[in-house]
Amino acid sequence: MQTPGYYRVEGPYLRLQGQLCCRCNAKQFPPNPTCRGCGSTQFDSCNLSGNGIVASFSEIGSPPAGHSYPFIAALVTLAEGMTIAAQLTDIEPEHVKIGMKVEMTTRRISETGPEGCLIYGYKFRPRHDCL
Repeated sequence: MQTPGYYRVEGPYLRLQGQLCCRCNAKQFPPNPTCRGCGSTQFDSCNLSGNGIVASFSEIGSPPAGHSYPFIAALVTLAEGMTIAAQLTDIEPEHVKIGMKVEMTTRRISETGPEGCLIYGYKFRPRHDCL
């Protein structure tokens, strides 16, 4: 399968898909070979809500290769309890606040390779019911 097709059919690239430990029922994201709670290696996949709050953030003025403009990097604490790193979108840096409610959205992350393959993934935006 060509690279662009792979990213379009794989669920974890289009939603937050974590792991549910079969022993202790702990949820974790991103996937890990062992459970951070009990050490088990047996998991089921689980979809995460995609809702959370901004725990911390910073404006990145010199983006890494493949990113075309400055962006806001944040730590987002999900409703399920885990904190993940992600980009914020659809908001200006001066409007971002600690504790702000956000939701996951699928967006372009970067462009890579000689053919200019667009890489999509998750970012977070302000929840519309909180604006």
